[in-house]
Amino acid sequence: MREEWTQYFREPGLHGLEVLHAQFVTHRFSRHSHDYFVIGYVESGVQAYTYRGARHLTPAGQIFFVNPSEAHTGEAATPRGYIYRTMYPRVELMKQVSLDVTGRAVTPIFKEAVVNDPGTSEVLSYFHRALAQRESPLTIESLLFSALAHLITRHTDPHLPARSLGRERKAVTQGREYIEEHCAKSISLSELSRMVGLSPFHFARAFEKEIGLPPHAYLEAVRLRKARELLDRGEPIVEAGLQLGYSDQSHFTNRFKRALGITPGQYIRQRRILQDVSPGSTRYPEIRSGA
Repeated sequence: MREEWTQYFREPGLHGLEVLHAQFVTHRFSRHSHDYFVIGYVESGVQAYTYRGARHLTPAGQIFFVNPSEAHTGEAATPRGYIYRTMYPRVELMKQVSLDVTGRAVTPIFKEAVVNDPGTSEVLSYFHRALAQRESPLTIESLLFSALAHLITRHTDPHLPARSLGRERKAVTQGREYIEEHCAKSISLSELSRMVGLSPFHFARAFEKEIGLPPHAYLEAVRLRKARELLDRGEPIVEAGLQLGYSDQSHFTNRFKRALGITPGQYIRQRRILQDVSPGSTRYPEIRSGA
């Protein structure tokens, strides 16, 4: 029999959002209800639950919903169980995102029990993994707002389309300059949006439209650019990472390699080799994988 396990997260900075990552095989949730939403993304296996008078199946890659105060159950649909990541946003958070995205301060209600929406599933997966890997607050909050905005504009009743986006060049410039100057800090999307006088989702959309990258991706690009400058000046890898807000050398190395294709150590060795090549030489060194 497969082992059952759970990992629980609670983020006070994200409106008290609670998140569960779990594998269930024999466990069954008895009929119950909540005063908050349930938004679940099944990673593997098949989840089943009774909701609104019917039994629904959620296979891997699909999303299931439970609206506040609606009774439901929950169990595995096959003997192998299922693994899922579930978030429990409160009504206040959903109303805030709805106002931010659509301009209407209403409580969104999900009209379907289960949906097959690969694009939104991907954003949800990014959010959950960013939270589990303790990415920057800006990354986690940006992905959360993006996931909830996708869900609200695609799967709620009544249909709530996103409002049109104007040009907010002054606000974007101000936010960009702040990121450049404070890239080593723990910057949040809420902090940036308050500073420029826009709502979080509005600012994130305007920033991406103007810059070509969402705020959290731009922050990462700034950090890595400055990391290369520190390494070029001879700063040790550990110190360079810590100066730019990375929690440890492993975190810094992983992000550096993901963006540039080589580790910081390889980058330093490459720089040293290039410095030893004579100015007229056409010989360039090969970068090999490894630490």
